[in-house]
Formats: sequence, C-alpha cells, structure tokens
Amino acid sequence: GAEKQEKQYRAHQGFGNHHGGVTGAHTYFYADEAKCDQHMEIFLRCIDASSGSSVDGFSAIKLTALARPQFLVRFSEVLVKWRSFFHQMAAEQGQAGRAVLDTKLEVEKLQEALANLGIASKAESQEWFIGGNLSTSGTVDLLDWNSLFDSRTKLSRPLLIPNRMTGQLEPLLSCFGEEEELQMKRVLQRMDVLAKRAMEKGVRLMVDAEQSYFQPAISRITVDTQRCFNRSQPIIYNTYQCYLKEAYNNVTGNMELSRREGWHFGAKLVRGAYMEQERERAAQMGYEDPIQPTYEKTNEMYYRCLDYILEEITRSRKASVMVASHNEDTVKFTLRRMRELGIHPSDKKVCFGQLLGMCDQITFPLGQAGFPVYKYVPYGPVNEVLPYLSRRAQENRGFMQRANRERDLLWREVKRRLLAGNLFS
Repeated sequence: GAEKQEKQYRAHQGFGNHHGGVTGAHTYFYADEAKCDQHMEIFLRCIDASSGSSVDGFSAIKLTALARPQFLVRFSEVLVKWRSFFHQMAAEQGQAGRAVLDTKLEVEKLQEALANLGIASKAESQEWFIGGNLSTSGTVDLLDWNSLFDSRTKLSRPLLIPNRMTGQLEPLLSCFGEEEELQMKRVLQRMDVLAKRAMEKGVRLMVDAEQSYFQPAISRITVDTQRCFNRSQPIIYNTYQCYLKEAYNNVTGNMELSRREGWHFGAKLVRGAYMEQERERAAQMGYEDPIQPTYEKTNEMYYRCLDYILEEITRSRKASVMVASHNEDTVKFTLRRMRELGIHPSDKKVCFGQLLGMCDQITFPLGQAGFPVYKYVPYGPVNEVLPYLSRRAQENRGFMQRANRERDLLWREVKRRLLAGNLFS
C-alpha cells in the first residue's frame, strides 16, 4: 500500500499538458527558472494592487509558478517516503491505524530499530532528537520526525531509509543533487521576497493548493514560510482541499505545529479543483484515488476541518480561516457555528471568499452584515483565464441551479427598483 502511495508522487510528463487525452488544469514544465523570477515580479505587482484597493487585502500565489513543477514532484516524493518510513516504524510498534497525532513512537524501541536496520547507532539517533521534548515524554510523533528534515537547511544530510523493492538502505535524498539544492534555496528566497512585500503593504498571501502530487512540497514550503512570518499575525495562509482524504490530518498536523512553536495558523478551506485530473492520473499510474468517493463525504470533511479551526479560534485566538465557498449551506453553517462559539465578525478571524462574478447573493449580504468578504479575481490572458473559469463552474456542483437563482434574484431587484422609481439607485 505504501509503495502504491509513493507512485502518486512520481513525475508523469503527460500530465504537464492537455495532450494524449489528459484533461483538467494545465501545468507548465519550465526549461529553466527565469520564468519563476518573472512570475515573482507579477505577484509583487499583484500585492501592490491588493494593497491599493482594500484594507487587509489578500493576494493569491501559486507555488508551481515560483518553483519548477518537476522539482515539486520530486520533493513531494521525498517527503512522502520519509512519512511512510515513520508509519512503518509505528506499525512495528503495534500502532498501525492510529490517528496521525496519536501515533507516538517509543524512543528506545525506535533507536533499537534504527540500529538493527544499520541506519544509525543509538548514540547517533539520540543526537537527532536533542532539543525536543523527548527528555520528558520519551516518545516521537510525526511532527518530531518531520523536524529532522528541515527544508531551510542543506537537504542532502545523510538520512537513510530502506528501499521497499531491494530491501537495501539508500539515501532518502538520492534524487537530490546540487541543482535541487539550488532550486530549494531559490523558491524559499522568492517566498521570502513576496512575504516581506506583503508585510510591508499590509497584504496577506494565500498560497493556492494544487494537484495532490505537488501538494506535500507546496504545503511544506508554505508552512516553513508561516513559521518565519506568522509570528505576530497571520500573513501567510495555507490552502486545504477538503476533497482529499488526508485533509483533516493535514489541518490538525499543521495546527499542532503552530501551537508548539507559537505562530499564527492561517488557512483557506476549499472543496477542491482538480478532481477529474486526479482520478485520471491515479487510474493511469496505479495508485489509490486520493479524492473522497462522494460529494457528501467532501462536505463532511469540509465541516470537520472548519469546526476544528473555529474551535481553535475560540480557544487561542491564534488561528484565522477564509471560508472559500459558493455553497450557501456552508456559509450558513459557518455563521451558526460562529454565533455558538462567540466569534464576532469584527474579530476578523473568519472571512469569506467567492469568485468575482459568481454568487453575489452570498457576497453582498455578508459584506452588508459586517463580515470580511472577498472576491477572488483571476487575471491573465483571456485564453488562460476562460478555461480556469469554466473549470470552476464545472467543479462547483449545482452551479447552474445557483446561476438560475442569481438570475431570478437580479430580475426581482430590477422590478423592485422600477416600481420604486429608483432604477439606478
């Protein structure tokens, strides 16, 4: 099962374009990183525009524009292998199937296992965890484990893991050479430049979620940026796709990390935008479909993640969330839970977002009631933006019914203004 999961994070050139029957979002595979620098300049101009148009604005950025997608796929594969190794050790300690944050490896047993595998002596492995809470707890959880792998330091440290196919030990970062080290350094530098400009301009950055085979790398780089820039307020927002089966684990894991380290957790919750493409790729490459089996299951996941964040806002005031949804029931659920938990609109811990031109009957009443609400504005060449908008329409279930409802509401308002004699008021 773990090996099948790892297939998800291997490069598949066919999914870099629309040829060969592949459908869905376009991913660009750059020949070099000059394009990434150009995209960073565009994002900087977008941050400036957001600053000039509203108070507490947002600017959305995409990591596949700031880092070469080939690199993000390889980095995702490395992160998943490292996590799989943790779960392998957990299974050997009889902890298979536990919730992610409930899985805790006993340090002594872990050290014995690592020594038996020839990965590290007891003294070496003990040194790995110096500075953690192991002296009091005597256990290692996934967050402790991930801390051994710091993307802001040199990546090619000699971390060895067993190869499932050969049974031999091999460097975790065998696919990472000097060029990959440079790519990691460059993408972190670009993120730092954007985050600093955002802080200077009073704008928050939303890092968009993308296809699942990029997402471990995207999320890791985003969280590393949050750790640096979200110390006093949430500047960087990570995006969580609730059609992914792992969404709740991702939210709770990152939230727990923010608690331990004392930074502000910022999240945008979406249902997801690449379902057909994800399923097509999973079928072609032979790994488990990462998407929830039904729309109802996606809804359940959305509400579960949202509830968890809202409760954290009540508990610590160090979490913020954008509810990015065109679903009226989701907005009503959020408003009800905010009332129950005592979260006031003026706290500005919860905001809402819809695409420009869609679901204004949700956006305007929220704004008039004093809730922070934003319109997401796609920009770019027409031949790039129109396919994006068509995907949004396809992926929002029931969109056409809502479009009919919008039309009826608009016509009702036109008639009301005609009868009142104030058509342009």
